[in-house]
Amino acid sequence: MSDVARVAGVHKATASRALNPLTSGQVNQATARRVLAAARQLGYTPNATARSLRTSRTHTVGVLIPDLTNPLFPPVVRGIENVLFPRGYTALVANTDNEPDREAAHFEALLGRQADGFILATGRRDHPLLVSAHERGIPAVLVNRGTDDALYPLVTGDDPAGMTAAVDHLVALGHRRIVHLAGPAGLSTGLRRSQAYRHAVAAHELDARLVECESYTADAGERAMVALLTEAGERPTAVVGGNDLIALGALRAIRAAGLRCPEDVSLTGFNDMPFLDELRPALTSVHVPTHELGVEAARLLLEQIEGAPAVAKTISLPLRLVVRDSTAPPS
Repeated sequence: MSDVARVAGVHKATASRALNPLTSGQVNQATARRVLAAARQLGYTPNATARSLRTSRTHTVGVLIPDLTNPLFPPVVRGIENVLFPRGYTALVANTDNEPDREAAHFEALLGRQADGFILATGRRDHPLLVSAHERGIPAVLVNRGTDDALYPLVTGDDPAGMTAAVDHLVALGHRRIVHLAGPAGLSTGLRRSQAYRHAVAAHELDARLVECESYTADAGERAMVALLTEAGERPTAVVGGNDLIALGALRAIRAAGLRCPEDVSLTGFNDMPFLDELRPALTSVHVPTHELGVEAARLLLEQIEGAPAVAKTISLPLRLVVRDSTAPPS
């Protein structure tokens, strides 16, 4: 730092402020550029370990994701980073594959690296790891999925409103046999969306018919749809997927059975992940503001890191139905 200050022609304290994202705004822009040029010339890299010893912070945040192959989560991580980076924080992302042991191992590894806090998209309704983290006073925020025992802030979408909009849309088209391919009931999203589906069809005086998928994957959705189509009784004219991947799996099964979408079976998803409009047919889906989920989660975590208490509140962001070609009146 002394060498950088000497080459830039500034005091050491000025050089330090210019190279710290949290304080760089306190330095004249021309001076800051001169300091940065000197740092590049000398190959200077701030010693994060030394800084953390001085400040008791590492400016790193652990982000645990249940499935990185699910297109829902990259925009969430992008929103998190868009808040953390300008504040001088780095997100360390780990994939858990929805396995509790793997999640616990990643959590402890990041904690051993002195992560200042955690954002978890891995929430299960019964989640012992979060109970332990709360008892240890570890700052954390949940995103998308929550727990039955509210211990930490949760940022999620208004799932009941989204599911109600999907059912209302299908009923308005004339559908009366509407089935829900639900996500796992052990996850708050699966429970909330299933409950909302039941309430929505009941409001239209229709019978609820629900098939629970073992996971939020296309393969699970395909298996559930195959089982549904082979059951005795009247075939559904419309299917509401617990998420977009379940809906895509259902679409595979519909085609494999020689049926057409939407002529024979209308189909909706949930999350509105990227590229749905490129499918044939383009998938009707409930849009979840995934980037904003990440933004709000990061904002709440920084408040905790800076001393605010971890109030177990829920921030529910509005959702909207995006109507595309996969829904039509029943034939």
